[in-house]
Amino acid sequence: MFKGYFYLFFLLLFIKGNITLAQDSVIVYRTLDSARTLPGDTSKVDWLIDKGKSLGRYFDKRGMENLFFQEAITLSQRIKYTRGIFNAYIETGISKRNKSEYLLAADYHQKAVKYAEEAKNDLWLCNALNNTGVDYRRMDDQLEKAFDYHFRALQLAEKINDVRNICIAINSIGNIKLSTDKYAEAISHFEKALELEKQSKNSLGVAINLGNIGYAYQGLGRLDLAIEYYKKSLAVNQQLNNSIGLAICYNALGSAYKEKKDYARAHEYLNKALEVNGNVDDKVHIAESYLNIGKLWSLQGKYDEAHKYFMQCIDLCQTWRFKYLLMEAYKAVADNYKAKGDFKRSMEAMEKSLVYKDSLLREQSSLAWAQTQAVYEVDRKDNQIKLLEHDKQISELRTKRNVVYTLSMAGFVLMLAIGGFFYIRHRNLETNKQTLQLELRSLRAQMNPHFIFNSLSSIHRFIWSNNQEEASDYLTKFSRLMRMILDNTQYTFISLNKELESLRLYLDLEKLRCNDVFDYQITVAEDVNEEEVMIPPMIIQPYVENAIWHGLVHKSGKGLLEIAISVKGRTLTCTVTDNGIGRKKAIEIKEKKGQTHRSMGMKVTEGRIDLIRKINNTKEADVNITDLEDETGKALGTQVKLILPVEFIF
Repeated sequence: MFKGYFYLFFLLLFIKGNITLAQDSVIVYRTLDSARTLPGDTSKVDWLIDKGKSLGRYFDKRGMENLFFQEAITLSQRIKYTRGIFNAYIETGISKRNKSEYLLAADYHQKAVKYAEEAKNDLWLCNALNNTGVDYRRMDDQLEKAFDYHFRALQLAEKINDVRNICIAINSIGNIKLSTDKYAEAISHFEKALELEKQSKNSLGVAINLGNIGYAYQGLGRLDLAIEYYKKSLAVNQQLNNSIGLAICYNALGSAYKEKKDYARAHEYLNKALEVNGNVDDKVHIAESYLNIGKLWSLQGKYDEAHKYFMQCIDLCQTWRFKYLLMEAYKAVADNYKAKGDFKRSMEAMEKSLVYKDSLLREQSSLAWAQTQAVYEVDRKDNQIKLLEHDKQISELRTKRNVVYTLSMAGFVLMLAIGGFFYIRHRNLETNKQTLQLELRSLRAQMNPHFIFNSLSSIHRFIWSNNQEEASDYLTKFSRLMRMILDNTQYTFISLNKELESLRLYLDLEKLRCNDVFDYQITVAEDVNEEEVMIPPMIIQPYVENAIWHGLVHKSGKGLLEIAISVKGRTLTCTVTDNGIGRKKAIEIKEKKGQTHRSMGMKVTEGRIDLIRKINNTKEADVNITDLEDETGKALGTQVKLILPVEFIF
C-alpha cells in the first residue's frame, strides 16, 4: 500500500510540473505576441531586455536561446541603438555563462567590450571587461586571459571611482590567485574587496569575501583561522537568510573539521548543509552533501553507513543526470569497497565511474565544437545585418539622386535629350560595375568557407585524437582568424597590414596543423607603408596554401616559404617562393592518389583577379608561375608572382 501512495505522490508531482511548464510557455509566447504590437524604437529594445531577464530561467532550463535578447540585438542594430546592443550582448553572455557555454559567453561579452570602446563609455567598459574575465575564469585553461581582463577593469574602475566594478575585479583576481594556489596573494585581494564591500554596506559581498578568505587560509593549512572566517561568513548569510550561502558555509566548515579529524563537528555541519539544501531549487547541492557525508563516514571506517549516503547521491544524480557527481560518487563507492576488501565490487564501481568520465569528455568535446560553430554563425549574422544596412543606405542615396535628376530634367527642358543620354550611359556603366562587384563578393564568399571548412576539420581531428592542448591552441588561434576574416571580407579593399596579420595567423595554424614541417618569412620593402596600401582581402592566401600543400608537405627535410612584397606606383608585386618538390612532382603525386580536381581556392582567386582587371580596366592585374630548377633540371621549388593594382588611404 505504501508503494502505491509513493507512486501516486510522484505522479502528482509530474502532473504539477507539466502544468507549470505549460503555464510558463503560455506566459512567454503571449509576451512575445504583445511585443509585436510595440513600435520599433529604443523603448521596445529596453522592454525586450527587461522581459528577457525576468523570463530568463524559462529559456535556461530548456537550453533554448532567449528570444527576447535575440530580438533586442536585431532591433538595436537596425535602429543603431548602441546602448541597447551593449545591454543585450551583456545579458546574452550572462545567459550563456549560466548554461556553462563559456566560449559563447566570452564571445558576446567581447562584442560588448567593442561597443563600449566605440561609445567611449568607461562604466560600460568596466562591466564588459569584468564579465569577460569571469567567462574566462570559468575555463580552467584561460586564467591568464581572465586576469588580463579583470586587471584592465580594475584600472579603469579605479580611474572613474566605480566601487562596484572595483570590488568585482579585486574579488575575481583573488579567486584566480586562489585557483593557482597563491593563497597569500589571494588573501590580500579578498581583504581589499571585503573592506570596500563593508564601506558600500553590501552584505552579500561581505559574506562572499569572508568565505573566500577562509578557503585561502584552509589552503595554507591554517584550519582554525579558516573556521573563524567561515563562521563570520555564516553569520552574515544567516542575517540575509541566503540558503545557497548557508549551504556553502556549512559544507566549508564540514570540510575544515574533517581535515582536523574532528569528525563529530564535521558531521554536524554537513548534515546542516543537507538540511539547508532542501530549500534550494538546484538539487545538485543535495547530491554534493550526500557525497561529502558518505566520504566522511568512510574515513571513520563505517563503510556501510557511507554506502547508504553514496547510493542516495547516485539515485539523485541519475534522476537529474548529474554526470560529474555520478563519476565522483562511483569512484567513492569503489574506494569504499576496496577499503572493505571487496575488490570485485570495487572494480565494478570503478568501471561505472570511468564510463561517466568518458561520457563527460565526449560532451566537452562536442560542446567545444558546437560553441565554435555557434560563434561563427553569430558573427556571420552580425555581418549580414551590417551589409543589409549598408545596402539600404545606398538604396536611399540612389533614390535621392534619381529625384534630383527628375527635377533637373523638368526644369531644363532644353537639356532633356542631352541629359537623358548621359544619364542612361552613366546608369549602364554603374550597373555593369555593380554586377562585377557582386560577382567579386560572391567569389570571396566561396573562398572563405573553403578555408574555414579545412580549419574546422583540423580542430575536429585534434579533438578526436584527444590532443587537448594542441586543440585548445588551434581553436584559440582559429577563432581569432575567423573573426578577422569575417571583418575583412565585407570590404572590397583592406590595408596591407591587416592582410599580412591574417596571413601570419593562417601560416601559424598551418605550421601547427602540419607538425612544423616548414618555416616562413614575410618581407615588405622599406618604402612601403603597410597601413596606407589597400589590397583585396584574402588574395594572397590561396597561393600560400597551394605552396604548402602541394610543395612543402611532400618535401623531405625542412621546407621554407618566402613572401616578398613591394609597391611601385599604384601596382603591388607579391612574390611567393617555396623550396618544395615542384609542380611536376606534385602533379605526379596527385595522379597516384587519383586526385584530378583543381584547388577551389586557386580557381576562385583567378576569377577574382579577372574581375579586378575588368573593374579597374587595366592589364596590370596578373599571376605568373615559374618552376625553379638547377642547372641539371632538378626541381628547386616554385615561384608565384602576383601583380595587383592597389588603392591608397590618402
